[in-house]
Amino acid sequence: MEIYLMQHGSCLSKELDPNQPLSPVGAEQVLLSATAIRTLGLGFDCIISSPKARALQTAQAVAEALGYPEEEILISDDVKAMAPPDKTVRLLTSLEVQSVFLAGHLPHLGHLASHLLATTESVRIGFQNGGLARIDTETLPTHSAVLRWYLTPMQLQIIAGR
Repeated sequence: MEIYLMQHGSCLSKELDPNQPLSPVGAEQVLLSATAIRTLGLGFDCIISSPKARALQTAQAVAEALGYPEEEILISDDVKAMAPPDKTVRLLTSLEVQSVFLAGHLPHLGHLASHLLATTESVRIGFQNGGLARIDTETLPTHSAVLRWYLTPMQLQIIAGR
């Protein structure tokens, strides 16, 4: 399974909007990342999002760029910021797909990546808003997946042509 992990774009502060949707900068970050994903020729059998506005907006931007039906985005509490990685792995295991895109939050994305890659929490990936990681595994659950790559938002902007 190819597992793609993206931290949502930059969001508004709670003071400005308690729902913390994407800020204008975050919306632009995500749009450029989604364009880069399309340019790279990536496609996903399943797109999963946290129910939080900023993650869902991120998933929707990627879905739109790829022609993936937005109504098919799987919204799950199992990818919220504090969700235990083993719950996310159970969700992934239940899917019969080859590639999955997950729009989520810190610290969850870091914990999930570490959980997939090692038996301890010692693996750290510097997730950034709008950055994209690819982790491959032949089976789930696992602690021996392979980090194929991580693209920063700046690298994705270059790929998108900006």
